[in-house]
Amino acid sequence: MPILVDGHADIAYNMLRYGRDYTRAAAETRQIEFGSATVADTEDSLLGWPDYQRGKVALIFSTLYGTPARMSKSQNKSQVYKTFDEAHQLYREQLMTYHRMTDSIPDKFRLIASSRDLNLLLDHWNSTAEKEHPVGMVVLIEGAECIRHPSEVEEWYELGVRLIGPAWVGTRFCGGWREPGPLTKDGHELLSAMADLNITLDLSHMDEQATVEALDIYRGPIVATHANCLSLLPGSNSNRHLSDRIIEGIIERDGVIGVVPLNEYLKVGWKSKTDSRADVPLDLLADQIDHICQIAGDALHAGIGSDFDGGFGVQSVPPEIDTVADLQNLVSLLQARGYSETDIANIFSGNWLTRLQRNLPTS
Repeated sequence: MPILVDGHADIAYNMLRYGRDYTRAAAETRQIEFGSATVADTEDSLLGWPDYQRGKVALIFSTLYGTPARMSKSQNKSQVYKTFDEAHQLYREQLMTYHRMTDSIPDKFRLIASSRDLNLLLDHWNSTAEKEHPVGMVVLIEGAECIRHPSEVEEWYELGVRLIGPAWVGTRFCGGWREPGPLTKDGHELLSAMADLNITLDLSHMDEQATVEALDIYRGPIVATHANCLSLLPGSNSNRHLSDRIIEGIIERDGVIGVVPLNEYLKVGWKSKTDSRADVPLDLLADQIDHICQIAGDALHAGIGSDFDGGFGVQSVPPEIDTVADLQNLVSLLQARGYSETDIANIFSGNWLTRLQRNLPTS
């Protein structure tokens, strides 16, 4: 099995909102949460350290994420913010959660903030003497309302943040999912501060108008950690997906796009409460990967960004997936399409790792 890098997971959010313990296997979490309000709110977990081991998930982009109050429909109001100060406090506590977690159980999870950290992690995973390995965590801000002023970007960077996505829904920085619009003056200032530190810009959730502008002006590295291809979703009216011109722009900037194994992002109109998982085979995710590779003319710009436990669970993913470990089932699907062992290794991890090696500070 190839090593896997997962470009998106809301670990701290789930720990603080639902009390999930990601040292447990997903199956154990499901037993504990059976019949609970958590499952009603966010479905059954797909993640856990034992599952990362089985699936050879060596590294995850671990988010700082909170829900704007205007978008929150759940009775659980933990990790919901009304003001920029509240967002700052909430995201800061999630970041400190990662620090406490990796400080207390470094045999299971490690923060990755430099290429040196990354090399040590990969040495561990490539060691034949070790049977279990720590999972690396690269910190990603999703929805940047926690950054009250561009001068705070350096503070977040010093605490380990290495990627920033300005949007979830629309923010004061740019239009986003469900709330379209361009980059704002604040958005331009944020991107300038990020570029000064070579922070990777995550285009996921940004509206196309803002994304086109960001591709043109941003001087630092660019990716989309978790996004699917609009042209494979006929009839979709969501600005959450990437048009071919945006995919081409990311490829021109030598970025990577992590595809999302969420059924409603693979088949337009699918709903977990009414439709069968069998209607959305994992091969549809292979279609997403293949589309990116066909546009690029190579397999050097596609990756995986599962977004697992990001407001959905096992009830909303293809039937071949029970936990994150089962993303390895993609291997045979890609082989059947003619992808080589090297291509698959790049899609699973090499493309993300190449950009991290290039863009992370040395120490």
